Amino acid sequence: MDKPIHPLSEIFKQLGLSDDPVDIDRFITTHSPLDDDIKLVDAPFWNDSQRAFLKEKYIADDDWIPMIDQLNEALHPSKK
Repeated sequence: MDKPIHPLSEIFKQLGLSDDPVDIDRFITTHSPLDDDIKLVDAPFWNDSQRAFLKEKYIADDDWIPMIDQLNEALHPSKK
């Protein structure tokens, strides 16, 4: 059975952020580009709960990884 795919908007919802496409674009514009040496989970704009969610999903090799990677790429445009 295939793992479920989560849209980027669901990551924002899980992080307690607005999942509206305009707000997602605004968030990415406001917080990017992250320096290449800053890992997504270490970005200064996450609160402890958000950071824990991201770390937990990476450690578990969860089905959220593709969307978290998409967010990471959006915030690190020079890594594209």
